[in-house]
Amino acid sequence: MATNDPAREGENLLFLTDEQLRKGIEAMFFAYRGFTADPDRILADYGLGRAHHRALHFIHRSPGTTVNNLLSILGVTKQSLNRVLRTLVEEGLVESRVGQRDRRERHLRLTEAGRTLEQRLSDAQRDRMRAAYRSAGPAAVAGFRQVLEAMMDEETRPSYETLRDGGG
Repeated sequence: MATNDPAREGENLLFLTDEQLRKGIEAMFFAYRGFTADPDRILADYGLGRAHHRALHFIHRSPGTTVNNLLSILGVTKQSLNRVLRTLVEEGLVESRVGQRDRRERHLRLTEAGRTLEQRLSDAQRDRMRAAYRSAGPAAVAGFRQVLEAMMDEETRPSYETLRDGGG
């Protein structure tokens, strides 16, 4: 809502001060630390880390996804992803199948054990998000999502929008 009162307009921009931005950065850091703490404890029992969690999450969201698609979503090197996938396959959490139409492609799916682990990891994060969302309320949640979306790099936006809109 626009106002003709210059003093009010200045108040509305106080969230852009360096101090307020620093507070936001620090809040994001500590929130991320909390958001990842429960999954990190679960993953430690398997000898796995956050890279494995990200792969499990996105393979779950898009069953049958290709390695190339996962590379695009995660924004990691092929070598790094191959190390993660090799471990997940060896641990019986992911299966990799050669593509039927294009034999150069590898399609990824979670095994039953992979689905169980992914569910535990997601449940822990959903519980934390649900509690935070409930505490903050719908307007804050909408604003939070708007801020996160505004921070995304343009090249990652299509992957996010596909997942957000229920695609795989």
